[in-house]
Amino acid sequence: MLLIAHRFDHILKHPFTISKGTRDSQPSLIVELQQDGYSGYGEAPAIFYYGVTVQALADEAMRVRDTLAEKKLSTPEELWVWLAQKKIHPFLLSAIDQAAYDLYGKIHQIPTWQYIGGKNEHLPITNYTIGLSSPEQLLQKIQENPWPAYKIKLGPEKAIETVELIRQHTEADLRVDANAAWTVHQTLELAPKLKNLGVSFIEQPLAVDDMDGMKQLFVESVLPIFADESCQTEEDIAKAKNLFHGVNIKLPKCGGITPARRMVKEARQLGLQVMVGCMVESSIGISAIAQLLPFLDIADLDGALLLKKDPAEGVEIVDGVVSFAGNGNGADLAGLTGLTV
Repeated sequence: MLLIAHRFDHILKHPFTISKGTRDSQPSLIVELQQDGYSGYGEAPAIFYYGVTVQALADEAMRVRDTLAEKKLSTPEELWVWLAQKKIHPFLLSAIDQAAYDLYGKIHQIPTWQYIGGKNEHLPITNYTIGLSSPEQLLQKIQENPWPAYKIKLGPEKAIETVELIRQHTEADLRVDANAAWTVHQTLELAPKLKNLGVSFIEQPLAVDDMDGMKQLFVESVLPIFADESCQTEEDIAKAKNLFHGVNIKLPKCGGITPARRMVKEARQLGLQVMVGCMVESSIGISAIAQLLPFLDIADLDGALLLKKDPAEGVEIVDGVVSFAGNGNGADLAGLTGLTV
């Protein structure tokens, strides 16, 4: 297999703010695996608060390029095991794993969702995420993007006033993401009011190390609590039992589709609800994540919708409904390339 790495700087439609900071662009490394006349694609967004840079990912990709050139893809799962033994960064491991599923499906003429045992029916809709915003900005984003479900990034201050304002302009399902910025007291005080406003769950209200607080919320919160920052790798699924009602799995954090499949299965066995989320990324990354839709309760696949210009093609999302595209992940760079490493 030939590995090619493309560097992109995705420009956002609007500045995107969460509790960890604001950005108006998102650097990303898109990897391409070539074999037998086909190309498979995967993506590793360089998220600043995870300490990830495109340059570091690109350098690491170049270190495995020569050894990859000596291999022929048998299955994505086999390749993941081989790469994991090399201890490469999980974001890069995820990107190559995504590309392997895409390449395998294109070579063998089968969509990834079908290859991994899914059915293209009763798929959950994806929400549209709105970052921390002023009331004016918030309403503008909702009016520009009428959607059946929104995920709202909220601090504890004026949380109720913000959701009340949103509710005046939409009947959509609302989901709240605190990004670990709340306290136990704030969460317990806000949860009943948010529930009355039609919020369906709260994502990661507490800091990752607040174990006692999570235990209390698990028992006392009137809204389900989902783990995000507390759900990084496969080992975190078992830890989530009796602390959270559901988990949000993200491919870059866990290392790709292969471990995410195992995480979904284990979460189900433990009685946890399952959500798969995205970061700000193009349709390359979103198309890979979307292959897990048949196995999910909740989906957060709006990363490419936040971009001013998507350099890729893949799954189509209209009014929250995701439609698969082609074999593999259905991903393509649409004739565009970034800066090739």
